[in-house]
Amino acid sequence: MKSFKLLFILLFVGTHLFAQEEKTDTKLTKMLAELAKDFKGDVGMYVKNLKTGKTASFNADTIFPTASMVKVPITCGIFNKIEKGELSYQAQLIYKDSLLYAGEDILGSFKNNEKIWLSKVLMLMITTSDNTASLWSQSLAGTGTAINELMEQNGLKYTRVNSRTPGREQNRKQFGWGQTTPREMATLLTLIRDGKMISPAASERIYRNLIRIYFDKEALSEIPPYVQAASKSGAVDEARSEVVLVNAPHGDYVFCIATKNQKDTSWTHDNEGTTLIRKLSRTLWHYFEPKSDWKPAAGMEKYY
Repeated sequence: MKSFKLLFILLFVGTHLFAQEEKTDTKLTKMLAELAKDFKGDVGMYVKNLKTGKTASFNADTIFPTASMVKVPITCGIFNKIEKGELSYQAQLIYKDSLLYAGEDILGSFKNNEKIWLSKVLMLMITTSDNTASLWSQSLAGTGTAINELMEQNGLKYTRVNSRTPGREQNRKQFGWGQTTPREMATLLTLIRDGKMISPAASERIYRNLIRIYFDKEALSEIPPYVQAASKSGAVDEARSEVVLVNAPHGDYVFCIATKNQKDTSWTHDNEGTTLIRKLSRTLWHYFEPKSDWKPAAGMEKYY
């Protein structure tokens, strides 16, 4: 009898896991390969139609630098502290000059001992990709160690903070501030959208920040401005990336694209990596919304 019950359980679990397996969109998969075929560098892409469950991928499980996409795991780390009662979203913090990360950050322009709400620090980290705010948040979250533990708890094996994180120096040398795979970063955004990251309330607050992005000239520029999309991009000389979850009229879809070892290290609008990001976003919008005739307005290039 016990053997029969065990067999029944194994069959049930196996059937359940099989049902959870991804269904491949073969047509879209071929389209991704076509987009990537002439790219001078390494590229990975992952796409999932969240309504049908169908996916398409190209090097989706290869590890890439996150660049500023790492700020999504960092913000999750902070909200984990808030949900545990160790931080308050409405806490008033004191900025110190020692926190400065040189650059064009808004927070970095603050004077020593100025006050700022934690909620505004979190907004700056995501919305304007403020590096000073991000490093401060990383520290408040318990450093990369705590953030990485949270990613592991949510089934993300390769999404990690490397910089200023004990034991990850070699990873930092190879990938920089953080690392991930296109599949995992898209999965992280989906967990947030579904209210499954930390708590429904934390997920909702994180998602609201992710739909208010200042840097919208790449993937977001190929999606109608009246369609909501949550996103985070990242860029360093040899790597460009972006993760986007589109609340499209005919069903949500999520995608992530990441590059590394790019030969084109320019910072112009026609950089090969950022151009590929726009091409992918444009392709997906028209693939999932085939009746849409929307396209960017003539003359938009002067706003890039």
